Amino acid sequence: MQDYRKLLVWQKAHKLAILAYELPEYLKRPECWALRDQILGATISIPSNIAEGAGRSSNADFSRFLWYSVGSCNEFESDLLLARDVRFIADPIFTDLGDRVAEVRRMLTSLIQTLD
Repeated sequence: MQDYRKLLVWQKAHKLAILAYELPEYLKRPECWALRDQILGATISIPSNIAEGAGRSSNADFSRFLWYSVGSCNEFESDLLLARDVRFIADPIFTDLGDRVAEVRRMLTSLIQTLD
């Protein structure tokens, strides 16, 4: 068991979730609400699974929760693509958040390889 707050990947995932909470400014129209909720749920799940996994007693359990975080990265990225393609968010926001989630996914994959 380790302190998840000391993990750089958790710190970056946490920051990504904070940035996602700034998106609703762009997604305040009622037709955007479902996608907004989906984006927030996926993004919150990334650091949450890292934290939950870090509290487990084995590397195998930790690795399993990190894989859940990878899945949530993919979900968030897919949601961002949809938000951009239906013009709910601007290209610069999509690019910034897309780059950040890609970095978190790479870090998760690297950490998983270290644990296995």
